[in-house]
Amino acid sequence: MTDHNINITLASPRGFCAGVDRAIEIVERAIQNFGSPIYVRHEIVHNAHVVNDLKNKGAIFVEELNEIPDDATVIFSAHGIAKIIEDEAKERGLQIFDATCPLVIKVHMEVVRHAKAAHEVILIGHAGHPEVEGTLGRFDNQFGGNIHLIESINDVPQLNISAEKTLAYVTQTTLSVDETIDIINELKKYYPNISEPRKDDICYATQNRQDAIKTLAKDTDLILVVGSPNSSNSNRLKELSEKLGTTAYLIDNASDINLSWIEDVTNIGISAGASAPEILVKEVISFLEQQGAHCVDCDGEINENVVFSLPKELR
Repeated sequence: MTDHNINITLASPRGFCAGVDRAIEIVERAIQNFGSPIYVRHEIVHNAHVVNDLKNKGAIFVEELNEIPDDATVIFSAHGIAKIIEDEAKERGLQIFDATCPLVIKVHMEVVRHAKAAHEVILIGHAGHPEVEGTLGRFDNQFGGNIHLIESINDVPQLNISAEKTLAYVTQTTLSVDETIDIINELKKYYPNISEPRKDDICYATQNRQDAIKTLAKDTDLILVVGSPNSSNSNRLKELSEKLGTTAYLIDNASDINLSWIEDVTNIGISAGASAPEILVKEVISFLEQQGAHCVDCDGEINENVVFSLPKELR
């Protein structure tokens, strides 16, 4: 128990986005309709609690298609996959359900369109992230164009792309909004004629959760972001809080909280990445209440009024 008053305020919105809801429901419906095991290539979303829950229901998570037996059902994760992986699954005759977030598919379609037009494309994103790997794998350079990955503003001067080339950019959907704007502005300095996406690639949920952190950071001494270490959008929330001058920790669940963090804290903010379920937020609140904290703003529904439809075979 703490020896001082601690107030808890929740960020809104927080937690699951429409793409994550859809991806999880695809796995659950597939298990209900076809029985277990159902194979999922890569973690369906980047959250340990979600993955373990689906494992208990009959999902088997693999990293490569060669780990899946013939005549099985495979689900592609919300992060999207390269064309070569999709083609391999079809050639093997696997039953496929694609849980790729529709907003990631939008980026894939942009990349495919630019590739067919022999354009040069710059992808702003984090090397090695599954979404980035999938997007890179959607660009077909047989038409004469190429795709270039950059991670920071410092990468822009190294691009050295001919001014004669038609150039466009796309972004990973879960980036820091502010940092991405800085990179885009730098790109425009070097390439004034660079084409922009028809609509911003960073997803609504990423933007909304980052905006909520900006509000939360103004009135709190500490922010706890519920999310797994490999969740890109959760990491961005932590980084944004720190950039705004508010100490932040990324936690998978309440057991990750170190009591020393709250010794001299009066106001704690809680947010959750787009792949973190609300049950984990409630467990964090319960743990803090056991230490003597109390919620001053923990009411209200989280509704962003966005729903993505399931594959017709699972409706």
